[in-house]
Amino acid sequence: MEAGKSLFENIKGSWNQELFRNNQSITLEVGCGKGEYTIGLSRKFADRNFIGVDIKGDRLWVGSRQAIKENLYNAAFLRTQVQFLDQFFEVGELDEIWVTFPDPRPKERDEKRRLTHPNYLAIYKKLLSKGGWVKFKTDNTGLFNYTLDLLQTGVIPVTELTYTHDLYKSNLFLEHFDIMTKYERKFSSQGENIKYLKFKFQN
Repeated sequence: MEAGKSLFENIKGSWNQELFRNNQSITLEVGCGKGEYTIGLSRKFADRNFIGVDIKGDRLWVGSRQAIKENLYNAAFLRTQVQFLDQFFEVGELDEIWVTFPDPRPKERDEKRRLTHPNYLAIYKKLLSKGGWVKFKTDNTGLFNYTLDLLQTGVIPVTELTYTHDLYKSNLFLEHFDIMTKYERKFSSQGENIKYLKFKFQN
């Protein structure tokens, strides 16, 4: 879904009613790229709805085409920047948010562009239902430690924070769901550990 489409301006608060036509929970993947994770999750969990968000239309086209090919009616894609998510989702409309292998933005001047920066976390908190999970995967140690430090120091209060610096060797591996993005395959093959954490916002 992108500007010019009939639902683009009016979908806020109505994803299940107008698009999915069901009352299933909604999981959002921010910075979804070609939608590999969104597609993978929609295959495994037919009883849930999944939306991938990215600003690059050519990437989203790949995911959309795959969803149509496989008749994955519980998968959708939205073209917008993450900072504008509240224009497309109502308060509490989402049940889960995934942040998968985002650009680490290592330079200090780019800190506010990191998808786990407090400004973005505040958006996620607003849109998540009470008790909704945020789940984060990355190969980048710097970004992972930055995010973990924010959460552990209470910049934005959270609960049930759980994490591992090596997902494949931890008891959280079942949450891998046998889904690997292009970047996950690439960095794993180079010997990088996949880091993972999840948490709920304190209400």
